[in-house]
Amino acid sequence: MTNDILWVIPARGGSKGIPGKNIKPLAGKPLIGYSIEVARAFASDEHICLSTDDPAIARVAEDSFGLKVPFLRPAELATDRSGTYGVLLHALDFYAAQGKNYCTLVLLQPTSPFRTVDDVQRAIDLYSPDIDMVVTVKEAATNPYYNAFEEDENGFLHISKGEGRYTRRQDAPKVWEYNGAVYVINVASLRRMTLGEFPRRRLCEMPASHSVDLDTPIDWLVAEMLINNSK
Repeated sequence: MTNDILWVIPARGGSKGIPGKNIKPLAGKPLIGYSIEVARAFASDEHICLSTDDPAIARVAEDSFGLKVPFLRPAELATDRSGTYGVLLHALDFYAAQGKNYCTLVLLQPTSPFRTVDDVQRAIDLYSPDIDMVVTVKEAATNPYYNAFEEDENGFLHISKGEGRYTRRQDAPKVWEYNGAVYVINVASLRRMTLGEFPRRRLCEMPASHSVDLDTPIDWLVAEMLINNSK
């Protein structure tokens, strides 16, 4: 375990796609429990921050998992339009006010219950202080060189990238999409710019089976099916 990493699990209370999803039981366990358990494989509780605006989520974390929630997130960081950037800075500032200044932050979204300890370890191993972030990805479902199109000013479709000459997907350049599971972030970089502005991002590939992100009721059904099939 290392003491210079802050582990942040952001869990807002106002989910619309899956109401109450952060504490909804998945295979008998509240969803936030999966991320708490992964974080505990690397850090003691004093370095794990569950950032929430919802007393019900805080209560589940404390009563069901014994994780003390250090604060309730202010209302302005708990709306539909609140970005992760402000949430992370708020957490860092909270600990800095207590004299705890972290060099690295690991963000674990609670909506990625299939992320494993090995996935997180591989991301950490790829990180170094001379880059801005390591982020987990999966191969993108749509490839802009092959089957992603844009509409031009005349209303016609054209390939998003390149000249549209690839006839087989496997010949097109490989492209990636964030899977939302693990972000290993340089705190100095985060204090200078948003995550989207980082110029030095390194990927850590995760398999599709670990990359399920729970955003809609269909996603939840897929997650339950995967769990049932693994038993």
